[in-house]
Amino acid sequence: MDQYEPDRLAPAQAAALRRSLRTGRASLTRRSLLRASAGTALAAGGLGTLSACGIPAAGKTQGGTSSEDHSAKEKVVDFSNWPEYIDVDDSGKHHPTLETFTKRTGVQVKYTEDINDNNEFFGKIKPQLAAGQDTGRDLIVLTDWLAARVIRLGWVQKLDPSNLPHAFANLAEQFRSPDWDPGRAYSYPWQGVSTVIAFNKKALDGVEVKSISDLLDNPKLKGRVGFLSEMRDSIGMTLLDMGKDPAKLTADDYDAATARLQKAVDKGQIRRFTGNDYTSDLAKGDLAACVAWGGDIVQLKADNPNVDYVIPAAGYMTSTDNLMIPNRARHKTNAERLIDFYYEPQQAAALAAYVNYVSPVEGVKPYLEKIDKDAANNPLIIPDKATAARSHSFRALSEKEEAAYEEKFAKLTGA
Repeated sequence: MDQYEPDRLAPAQAAALRRSLRTGRASLTRRSLLRASAGTALAAGGLGTLSACGIPAAGKTQGGTSSEDHSAKEKVVDFSNWPEYIDVDDSGKHHPTLETFTKRTGVQVKYTEDINDNNEFFGKIKPQLAAGQDTGRDLIVLTDWLAARVIRLGWVQKLDPSNLPHAFANLAEQFRSPDWDPGRAYSYPWQGVSTVIAFNKKALDGVEVKSISDLLDNPKLKGRVGFLSEMRDSIGMTLLDMGKDPAKLTADDYDAATARLQKAVDKGQIRRFTGNDYTSDLAKGDLAACVAWGGDIVQLKADNPNVDYVIPAAGYMTSTDNLMIPNRARHKTNAERLIDFYYEPQQAAALAAYVNYVSPVEGVKPYLEKIDKDAANNPLIIPDKATAARSHSFRALSEKEEAAYEEKFAKLTGA
């Protein structure tokens, strides 16, 4: 197998790139767009318009539809992904791992960064999928809540395990069997996302922050606390703090968590609910502490010694962005080969070194150490067993639940 180490940006270049990509509303990242999009489903008509458009209700058509596979004759795979979510060389024009895949297999990858929002992208491909037509894409990356929806609708294909030996062997235990895709029949994680508590040590000025209770109840932090505009992260972290399991969420649990956050809003404890534009406020100290995404904090810490994080004793939330093959894709086998390629630890290491999110691949650490020792020892990128054991996922919601819960959360946040 190819031994691959990506071209690395010089430290000054990397810091400048991180700041330009990760801070402020003016330069939204893939993560801010991706996470915020879940909360806009109602406004965008993402849920309510399914039946009106003649699309079958969720759960009615599970089981993807294949078509003739042209992989043997057409050495190509069309891969749609989010911006800034793959390794890039110093020139910014080449993706070294994709070029390694092509060199090895002869399969050309038509790589497109055309997913800027889950609901927007869903709206783009929905007419073709509903009509049983090819979307022009062989491989797409969807966040877990939307991945659950397209599986329920029967709009993605079941994967062939014989084409995925590395993926089957190397998928990390914590990602192996989500309730929305038991046994990973239809999906494999591209990257994982950890939700933690971040803080600015200078802004805290000696105040201790170890839990969501500290954020919600300590009067010394009043008006200097941030939560996320992604419902599953903010509600999930609150549920864990209350001793509830987000994977076993009930309607009463949800209402209790919402009420707890509402109380903090009413008394001015929470400054605001944000996408990842919290990074600028946290770096400046306008936010003393906040609920945050691990990939952002890895990069903020590298630039600002005042920024740090804590994983609460109650645990933390984990979600995934997932590789999936739409119905009627022309090059299913080639797409499966590309999925499997990224489950080789050396390729997964190259990807993790660049994007700084959680690698879903077991055995990646020794390869990542050759590229970036700090990243290899960062539990927000390579969780050890103890850290992974404290991770929790939000259970899959029915269409009815999703609409109701998002509506309540929108009222809470003022969205």
